[in-house]
Amino acid sequence: MSPQRIRLLSAGLSTLVTLGLTTLPPTSAAAPSQPVLQHGTTPTQPTEALFDDFNYTSSADPRLPQRGWTVRSGTGGPGVGGATWDPNLVSFPTVGGQQVAQLSAQTNGTPSGTRQSQLNTGRKFFEGTYATRFHMTDAPAHGPDGDHVVQTFYTITPLRHDRDPDYGEQDFEYLPNGGWGEQTNTMFLTSWETYQPDPWWADNTSTRAHRSFAGWHDLVLQVANGRMKYYIDGQLIADHGDRYYPETPMLINFNHWFIDLNGAGPERRYHQQADWVYFARNQVLTPAQVRHQVDTHRANGTQFIDTVPAT
Repeated sequence: MSPQRIRLLSAGLSTLVTLGLTTLPPTSAAAPSQPVLQHGTTPTQPTEALFDDFNYTSSADPRLPQRGWTVRSGTGGPGVGGATWDPNLVSFPTVGGQQVAQLSAQTNGTPSGTRQSQLNTGRKFFEGTYATRFHMTDAPAHGPDGDHVVQTFYTITPLRHDRDPDYGEQDFEYLPNGGWGEQTNTMFLTSWETYQPDPWWADNTSTRAHRSFAGWHDLVLQVANGRMKYYIDGQLIADHGDRYYPETPMLINFNHWFIDLNGAGPERRYHQQADWVYFARNQVLTPAQVRHQVDTHRANGTQFIDTVPAT
């Protein structure tokens, strides 16, 4: 994210909310073309869905690209200019008896000593329900605290040109040490219509939740009927729509990066983790219904399924 975008978000385009939510441990633009499931119903298994339990050996596991995942490498935004996206910072440790996708961000306070990580799908996801079981941290695994680090789960359409009307993005972005004008732990829930990188210009709307989100949380995003609804642990936190509703298929992304640097010093490394990821095409599932689908897959021994058609 550029400094201009940081200034824009801190200038007051966001709605401020302060919320208290619970932490739980990890667990084993058109109308939808499929029926919308109502709250309280028990859904059948969606016929077009993605579920991944993240059972991989390393970022070099050949099943990752075979299943549509890209582990990012090289340079480029968002984040610190000159930083590197390092595939070696994507790993799959076992936590609480389950393998998880772990994305780390590491810096010594210099651009050349800054490494970030990203894991993303291909671009074929649009309306429906997106979800993950996500672990955020407030302090580094080692080294001094205080960096403006961003821990994310989001969807995005690549920007083809300045102010591309087909661009779309919906973000869960957690800033454990603040940033973008915030002085404390903040979750940004942001929906984008479009933007222009240089000179900076953006059209978005955002809700901010101020509190610590350290620990495991269920993140659910419903994209349907002209609205984007963001849930954390079953609680509706943000409801966006209107011109911010996406128009085209998107990618599913996890990434972990630094907004800026505090200056050269001891090395510090932060971790974020995802227990699983889930998407149901053209169906609106409640957070409880998402957990039912995930629990069913795990009970059946399913580690990966992708029946979402390519666009």
